[in-house]
Amino acid sequence: MPTTTGPAGFRRAKWSTAALFCFLGFQYGTWVSRLPALKTRLDLGAGEVGLLLMACGAGAAASFPLVAVLMRRLGSRRLSLVSAACLIAVLAALAVVPNYLLALPTVCADGVAVGCLNVAMNAQGAALEKAYDRTAMSQLHATFSAGLLAAALLTSGVTTLTGSVPTHFAVAGALLLLLLTAARPGLLTHRESAASDGPKQQRRWTLPTGTTLLLGCAMAFGTITEGAMNDWSTLYLKDVVKASATVAPLGIAVVSVMMLLARLCADRWRTRWGDGRVVRVGSAVAAAGLALALFAGGVLPTLLGFACVGLGAAAVTPCVYVAAAGHGSDALALVAAMGTTGLLAGPALIGFVASAASLTLGMATVAASALIVTLTAFRIPWPDRTRTPSAAAASAPARENA
Repeated sequence: MPTTTGPAGFRRAKWSTAALFCFLGFQYGTWVSRLPALKTRLDLGAGEVGLLLMACGAGAAASFPLVAVLMRRLGSRRLSLVSAACLIAVLAALAVVPNYLLALPTVCADGVAVGCLNVAMNAQGAALEKAYDRTAMSQLHATFSAGLLAAALLTSGVTTLTGSVPTHFAVAGALLLLLLTAARPGLLTHRESAASDGPKQQRRWTLPTGTTLLLGCAMAFGTITEGAMNDWSTLYLKDVVKASATVAPLGIAVVSVMMLLARLCADRWRTRWGDGRVVRVGSAVAAAGLALALFAGGVLPTLLGFACVGLGAAAVTPCVYVAAAGHGSDALALVAAMGTTGLLAGPALIGFVASAASLTLGMATVAASALIVTLTAFRIPWPDRTRTPSAAAASAPARENA
C-alpha cells in the first residue's frame, strides 16, 4: 500500500474531510432552499412545514443511540461514506415523494443520516488533528458554511432555468456524488482514527462522565447562540430596532460572514492560544457584544453586536467537537446530540420569552447562553496544544487506502 505522511498527507486528509463537511452543508441547503416548491407541490400549510422541519431535527437528535453503535462497529470512515450515500438517496426520494405522509418519514430519515454524518465527519476531523498534531477543525466547519452558500447559489441558478424540483435535485445529487468520490481516498482508516478515539474506548455504551456532560452543556448553549441569531436577528432588527426592510436581513448576513471569516482564522488562534482560551474569550466577546448592542439600541450598534456574536461563537463548536472526540465515540455522539437539541430548542426558547415578555429580553437570553459557555469552558479540561516538531513528525500516520 502506498503511504503518505508529513504536510502532503495532512493536506490530502484535510481536503477529503473538508469535502464531507461541504457535502453536508450542500445537501441540507439544497432541500431546505426548495421548501416553498415542496410546500406548493404537497399542498402544505405553515404548520405542516414547521412539523416537516421538526421531523428532520428530531431524527438528528434521536440518532444518538444508533450513531454510538455504528461508530463502534464501522468506524468514522465507513460511517461517513454510508451516511453520505444515504443522504443522496434521501434527496432523490424528496424529489418525487407524492404526499405529506411519506414526506415526514423521508425527512426524518434525512435527520438520522445527518446525525450519523455529523458525528463521523467530526470524528475524522479530530483524528486528523491528533494524527498530524495540527489544527484544522475550524476551517473544516467553514467549508460546511461554504456548502450552504453553494447550495443557495445553485438553487438560484437552476430556478432561473426551470422550476422542476426533480431536475434540481438530480443536478445536486450528481455534485454530491462527486464530492463523496473526492472525499473517499484521503479519509483516515478505522485503525488510524481509532488511535485518536480516546485511551479507554469501550465496546459497550457507558454512562457519560462529568467532563462529557460539561462538553455537552457548552455545545448545547453554543448552538443555541448560533441558531437563535439565524432565526431571530432579522425580526429583532425589524420590530425592535425599526430597521428598514432592506437593512433588516443584514443581521443574518453580518453573523454569517463574520462566522465564516473567523472560522478560516480560528485554527491559528487555537494553535497560538489553545482551545480553552479561544472558547472562553470568544464566547465572552459574543455575550458582551450582544448585551451592549441590546442596551445601546440603534441599527449600527445592533449590527456590530451581531458581528461580535459571529466572531466570538465561530470557534466554539469546532473546539468542543475536538475535545469530545478525545473522550471516545460515545462522548462525541452524545455531545453532538446535545448540540442538535440546543439548535432545535434555542429558537423556540427565544420565541417563548419574546411572547411572555419582549423580543429584547428574548435576545438577552442569547447573550446569557454565550455567557454560560464561557463559565462552562473554565471547568473543561481542553486538549493541550503544546507542540514539539519531533513529536509532530513522529505522529504522522502511514496512509492506507481502503
